Formats: sequence, structure tokens, C-alpha cells
Amino acid sequence: MPRRGARRVVLLEGARRQAQPAGRGGRPAAPGRAPGRGPGPPHRRRRPRAGDLARALDRTGGLRGRGRPALARPFGAARAPPAPPLLLAPRGAGGEPPGRLVGGRAPVTGDRALTASDPEYPELLRELAGAPARLWVRGRLDPAPTVALVGSRRPTPYGLRMARRLATGLAEAGVTVVSGLARGIDTAAHEAAVAAGGRTWAVLGSGLDRLYPSENAGLAADIVRLGGAVLSELPPDQGPRPQFFPARNRIISGLSWAVVVVEGDPKSGSLITARWAADQGREVLAVPGPADSALSRGPLELLRAGARPAAEASDVLDLLPGWVRSAAPEPAAEPRAVPLWDGPDGEKILELLGSHALSVDEIAGGTGWELPRVLAALGELEARGALRALPGSHYAIDQRA
Repeated sequence: MPRRGARRVVLLEGARRQAQPAGRGGRPAAPGRAPGRGPGPPHRRRRPRAGDLARALDRTGGLRGRGRPALARPFGAARAPPAPPLLLAPRGAGGEPPGRLVGGRAPVTGDRALTASDPEYPELLRELAGAPARLWVRGRLDPAPTVALVGSRRPTPYGLRMARRLATGLAEAGVTVVSGLARGIDTAAHEAAVAAGGRTWAVLGSGLDRLYPSENAGLAADIVRLGGAVLSELPPDQGPRPQFFPARNRIISGLSWAVVVVEGDPKSGSLITARWAADQGREVLAVPGPADSALSRGPLELLRAGARPAAEASDVLDLLPGWVRSAAPEPAAEPRAVPLWDGPDGEKILELLGSHALSVDEIAGGTGWELPRVLAALGELEARGALRALPGSHYAIDQRA
């Protein structure tokens, strides 16, 4: 389990609670509620300490009515899982070709159901109380350092840019990026990892045969093709339901050494994932955002409670145990060329800009689009390197692209 430090975000010191078992048919039971402890005395400022994140999240109301996670074990009793021999082996040990595990076992890629007794079942997840009794997997679960990136389904251009920036840096460092394949930040993180030729795991709130959202079916195929995996604790034919997603978030955090919240309202699912992560003893990080953005409020709550700021991939990598960092594999493939625009929206904006710099309002007027559509297209173009942002909310074509 990730190392503990003076500022490590952990929850409810000394608490002893039982994790909720999975429901019938492999469906997750709703996490149980447990009382938190009140905030400390207000008479002076102090450094963040154990339990602060739990109390901060309680104040946001982000978990009310959605279920609460349970501690895997009492605070202070946690221990990191032993370093798997496969991870500790140096790169290229035994002359194994890329994509093969040290020890002669070929990677498995077909759809399959794993139980906790299977060697392939992820070690970080296996050690948690309340771990899924069964995981349906499509793709490969090769041992590697894992970091989760989560955030809003309706992100700002800034949020998309930061998600891609972090995912790209982590993937290039050999870290497997974990997320939920949802629209917005999740999709951006998966796409960036794939574009960098890295591995990424997508944890679903539906079954493998009822992939949600359906527009990400192509992305899911790319994830598997590049050595990653799509997985769920739900039976393959189970469709998505709202109650599945908060419980799904415990798997995202449970699979990961650290969880990074990019953007999110204090009541969003990304804050649920942060609560799970803190209960599980994972490192929790948050991306600082514009003070006037509603989607910066969730990360701000986490930072106030002692979460670490994340602006670069190195901010996350520095928190991983040394043996985990040294065991990171090379990226799964050569980085895939990413087009500077994708679809008619990007083309229309680039044609409109030409050699000029235009404001967001001018672009909206020239295209006749609503502002959210304009902002989404601008964020995509900027993330792909086709545009550059200028002062005063102006944009221009990046001539270096």
C-alpha cells in the first residue's frame, strides 16, 4: 500500500468498520455509512492531519444519499503488499520479449472472470476488505504502477487540458492510468494514455457487453489493443444503473497507488472516489483550478483537507514507492499520431481563425454555436496542439503545430 507520510491523507484514525459485501449476482452492495468525528478546535491554524479529508468531504455533502465507503482495516494496521517478483524483475529479464511477463506466463487477453484466488487478480485490490468477489476482465492486467485520474463529466477546457497532460506524463513514465471510461475527464485521461502508447484500465459501471457510454466503444477497443484492460465487477450482460457507479469508484481507487482529482463539484462522483481512496490508505492529490470555476471547488476542498497538489506528472510519480517507480514497464507501443483536429467542429474553428486571433464570443458568433459547444471544441483543439490560448480569452492557431 502507498507509503505513509506526515501529510498523507487518511481517514478516521482507530476506526473499525466492516466493508460491504457484494450483492446478488455479483452486483455491489451499497457502501455502509459510519459516523465521522467533528472538526478540531478553531482557535488556531494547524497542519492537516488524519481525518481531515473525511470531515471535509462530510461537510460538502458529496456522499450523502450515495453510500459511504468502509475502511479496509483500522488506521495504522495497513501494510503495503509484498513486491511481486514479476514487478521486481528488471526490464528484459530472461530475454522475455515485450508484452510477456517474467516467469514464462503469456499475457491473457480474452474475456474472463477472475476471483481473488486467481494469480492475475490485482494485488492492490485483493488485499482490501470488500474487494470484488469476481472481476470480469477484457484485456491484460499486467503488473505495473497504477494511478487513477478522475473528474467531472462536464469539464472545462482547462480540466481537459490538465487531464491529458497528467495522463500523458504518467503513461510515458510507464504508469498504468486507471479511470472509469465516463465522458469528460475519464475519457480524456484514457485517450491521452492511448495516444502516448501507454496502458490504461477502464473500470465500468456496467457489464463488459453493455459498455457505457456506448460512444466510447472504439476507445475501449484501443485500450485493449495497446495492452490495457476494461473490467467490471458486474456480469457481462448487466446494463448501467446509477447505483452502480459510486460502488464502481471503490474499484478505481482500490486498483491504484494514488488518485488524482482533476475537476469536480463537491457533490460529484470524483469526490466519492477521493473518499474511497483515503479510506483505503491511497495517496490523494488534486489539481488546483481557477478560483472562479465551480468545478474547482471539489479539488479545493481536498487541498484544504491535506491532499497534495498535482500540476505535473512528476508530482504524482514522486509519491510512488521507489520499487514501484523502478518497476514501471516501457510504454506498450510507439505513441500514436494524434490529428490536430477531429471532426467538423475543429475544422470549422480552424477555418474561422485563419491567421487571426479571435475571442470565444467572436468564435461563437462566427460559428453560430452555443458556448458549451465552442468551449469543448476549443479545449480539444488546444489539447491536441492546434491552438494556443492568448490573454483575454482569445485563441489563435499555433503555427508551430
